[in-house]
Amino acid sequence: MKMKLLTSAFALSIAILPQAQAQTADPIFPKGELSTVKNHTGDIWLNELSVGDSTFDPTIAAATYGPGAKLDWHIHPGGQVLLITEGTGYYQERGKPVQIVHKGDVIKSLPGVEHWHAAAPKSTFAYIAVSPTAKGKTIWREPVSDKDYNSVQ
Repeated sequence: MKMKLLTSAFALSIAILPQAQAQTADPIFPKGELSTVKNHTGDIWLNELSVGDSTFDPTIAAATYGPGAKLDWHIHPGGQVLLITEGTGYYQERGKPVQIVHKGDVIKSLPGVEHWHAAAPKSTFAYIAVSPTAKGKTIWREPVSDKDYNSVQ
């Protein structure tokens, strides 16, 4: 009986261990600095991994959002690619429905397209952003309204 209990406990610990490790895994890149600029609501951390220059144009950054955090409407003159690395978030282009995005999704925002992205209300959200800078810096617009944020279907 003791051997059977020990065997069962050992099997259970092996089954649970990978899940526990996955939940406590460190991110690939550090969170970075808590943003203090006025183009978002909620807590957003930014880590600029590579700043665009004359040799390598795109700026590459890791962004981490607290639950419900969102960027204002904005435009990237050179476009942007988001590689979602954690959690559940929202992405919306002006005039289109909100998209729900998850870890592993890739979002391509075309040059000049007005859009916003955010964490879902009860989820953290993180991505790697690749933003060509030769055509100009981000153009910030108005904050995302509660109506837009809550229009997720």
